[in-house]
Amino acid sequence: MSGDQRSTRRRTLLGALGAAPLAASAPLAASGIAHAETGAQSHRIPHELRPGGEYDRLIAQLAAEDRFSGTVLLAHRGRTVLARAYGMADRERAVPNGVDTIFALASASKPFTALAILQLAQQGRINFYETLGAYLSGFPAEIANTVTIHHLLTHTSGMGDLLNNQEFRDKAGTWTSAAEVMAETMSIIRKEPLEFPPGTKNRYSNNGYDTLGAIVAQVSGQSFYDYVRGHIFTPAGMTRTDYYTRPQWLTDQRLAHPYALSLTGQRVDALRAGEGAARMFIGTGGGNAFSTAADLLRFARAVQGGTLLNRAYTELYLSPKFPNRPRGAGDPAARSFTAYGAPAPIWNNHLLFGHGGGAAGESTNWTIYRDLDWFGVLLCNYDQIEIETIIGRERSLIAGRGV
Repeated sequence: MSGDQRSTRRRTLLGALGAAPLAASAPLAASGIAHAETGAQSHRIPHELRPGGEYDRLIAQLAAEDRFSGTVLLAHRGRTVLARAYGMADRERAVPNGVDTIFALASASKPFTALAILQLAQQGRINFYETLGAYLSGFPAEIANTVTIHHLLTHTSGMGDLLNNQEFRDKAGTWTSAAEVMAETMSIIRKEPLEFPPGTKNRYSNNGYDTLGAIVAQVSGQSFYDYVRGHIFTPAGMTRTDYYTRPQWLTDQRLAHPYALSLTGQRVDALRAGEGAARMFIGTGGGNAFSTAADLLRFARAVQGGTLLNRAYTELYLSPKFPNRPRGAGDPAARSFTAYGAPAPIWNNHLLFGHGGGAAGESTNWTIYRDLDWFGVLLCNYDQIEIETIIGRERSLIAGRGV
């Protein structure tokens, strides 16, 4: 999350928006991850999903028209089928995006927060029915005694969104340490009233996931960041994934800079504008961890392989909890559900789990196709891109024909 996320008021499964100038494009060999299956296994991978296929050509065309900058990856049975990178990670330094480029995830990192809660629940240290006040102090009674862990995980708590809070927008860019970010964020959240009685509606809430991050810290006795590093990123083998700080983002050439579309139609480095003052010092339980396409594939494998949770809690994490009302005409192939930490739709009778994210200069999405053994990820350092088109094509090619 960041104080300047004015361009991302849509928070759906897809998460963000797109368009503007191409500096470099390069097909990738995904180092550190296995390549496409060969021989008897290769017939399971449709040509449309392979290098040179329909999906590959779509991304290349968007990049050539400067409507995409970033990385995409498709994997089958944990092995990479397609990996591509286009555009620039840092135009000022002429650093191109590559297979190992690290991107800010925005809200696509919320599932890490939920998984941390599930791990603590598996250990018997958190109960889903327990109220917020059992774990954190300082909330008014009408919140502390009514909002449960289940409500927070499923966006049914009634809590709002800090991105709409003026105090947060004024202060977020001034905080200079992880401890200050956590303390000041929670101070503001504690003052916000509920928008509806807990459990009566489903409304996306960054506040709820920031609060879950604070609960992870309180229950584990570690900082939220140390807990997630030690219990999720490290055991999953996610060596480049972390909650990087604003100074690291400015100086580390492995990290892609976010390029926002300005009112004049030009791409502006949303981090260097004001030397990053509009961005928080570090992300929170609500979002903005950083990762690579390969690391997110490792995360998917670790989740499905039982590395991070036992079998029962893995199913609890991934499975739909309740149905959502479709918005507008909706997708006729989709039935929308919410799981713990992410949307878990049924698409064309297949089970999916994943999350998108968006901020100024950030458009991200990753999806586990649970019963098809596929995984797709899109990491882009542009906002206002045609992300729905890209993900729609990915879904139709993977899940639309029973591959």
